[in-house]
Amino acid sequence: MPYGAAEVGVGPWPGEWPEGDRYDPELLAGGDRRNVVDRYRYWTMEAIVADLDTRRHGFHVAIENWQHDFNIGTIVRTANAFLAAEVHIVGNRRWNRRGAMVTDRYQHVRHHPTVADLAAYLHEQTDGPVALYGVDNLPGSLHLETTTLPERVCLLFGQEGPGLSEAAREACDATFSIAQFGSTRSINASAAAAIAMHTWVRQHADLSGDAAWRG
Repeated sequence: MPYGAAEVGVGPWPGEWPEGDRYDPELLAGGDRRNVVDRYRYWTMEAIVADLDTRRHGFHVAIENWQHDFNIGTIVRTANAFLAAEVHIVGNRRWNRRGAMVTDRYQHVRHHPTVADLAAYLHEQTDGPVALYGVDNLPGSLHLETTTLPERVCLLFGQEGPGLSEAAREACDATFSIAQFGSTRSINASAAAAIAMHTWVRQHADLSGDAAWRG
């Protein structure tokens, strides 16, 4: 079936090498097998990050990390796919990077010891405050499906199981929940993060042109 080449990435650059600082000589010579879209083939990591920085969206993502949650890596990968401004790790500095699939190299990741530190950082941004919205099935939470998210917002997720900590609930400017119709009390934290980020994309991102539909 015509599903494309079986191998990942591209081999050595055929013919005369392109000019420009964005190209990595080692990749041009040996091939580029990284998990990046075709636009960035053979580019250095620094050049990719610099280009992404010209187009990053207005939302941030934050994850509480008190129990070394395995969902964190997957959330970082999704944040990269939707081009979040920054990812914030709250609590323990160390986290399991396996699920990130190396996307953390292209994403700005910050650490904050407490949720209060995160909230202070967001509210004191020089280009305007960033609202902190928690995601949890709490009494009084807004309904994501009928809520317009702020364009400048940080989506805060708690640990798998206990959800947002008490300190996180107190620090949030608002909380919202995702509609569920089955018997389970909650969905996976990384799945909830993907739904929330995609909701922001549908409400605020520029979906015109081919740049939004790359694989």
